[in-house]
Amino acid sequence: MALSGIQHFKTLLTTRLKNIYPEHEITQFSKLILQDVLNVTPTQLLLLNDDCLKEDQATKLEEIIKRLAQSEPLQYILGHTEFYDLVLNVSPAVLIPRSETEELVHWILNDSQTNKSRILDIGTGSGCIPLALKNNLPDSDVEAWDISDEALQIARQNGKNLQLDVNFKKVDVLQCSSVNLPFTCIVSNPPYVRNLEKKLMEDNVLKHEPHLALFVEDNDPLIFYRTIAQLGKKALVNKGSLFFEINEYLEQEMTNLLKDMGYIDIECRKDLQGKARMMKATLA
Repeated sequence: MALSGIQHFKTLLTTRLKNIYPEHEITQFSKLILQDVLNVTPTQLLLLNDDCLKEDQATKLEEIIKRLAQSEPLQYILGHTEFYDLVLNVSPAVLIPRSETEELVHWILNDSQTNKSRILDIGTGSGCIPLALKNNLPDSDVEAWDISDEALQIARQNGKNLQLDVNFKKVDVLQCSSVNLPFTCIVSNPPYVRNLEKKLMEDNVLKHEPHLALFVEDNDPLIFYRTIAQLGKKALVNKGSLFFEINEYLEQEMTNLLKDMGYIDIECRKDLQGKARMMKATLA
């Protein structure tokens, strides 16, 4: 039976997803889906009550429920997500931007001494970090690297859509030994999940998000951090900063790595869930 109205959709969504997602998340899904499919604002949605659905809307909503029931992330289904007050296109070629990464951006912005920074983001994915930084530090020069052509295509499109001037470049940081100009800040959310941690991950991440951007080998989980920190010794200005999103289980190893490489003022912060997730270090 085709969906008859908004309440019918909400009931079916809850029934199909109650064994996969918590109730509060299903409620949020419902709002985001209806706003997108019906092309209404949150306020307009509240006023619709149990309005009837057009045939094409009902068909689209049924398809979305089916895909969600297969653990496909809603952001990929809709093709976009919000990050630090920006709307970004996303696809399975890029990681879905997360709230802890917003916290990292917030830290960088609060720490910034000037609006005229030179910032490098390594492993940019959708471009969420550099675009949010450029949006809030408009006079800064912002560059962003990724190894994936598909990711860079999405990041560049996001920059164009938002009219934010970020220089997106294809660079393999593991093969990069120098940069043309020094940066005041280098930030990265690199692959950091060890293969041994796969069993702790949800299906919607494991089955759908790009493994290239997620996983590192168990025998060298800090390879990207070590490489970026080495590059930072050449690429950062004096007293320049490194900012990382990190593996919560490797806080001490990260601290030791940066200390051994001569960085100072190393600070780790917890995210809103209380997990050690962000780290800053300063070039001595």
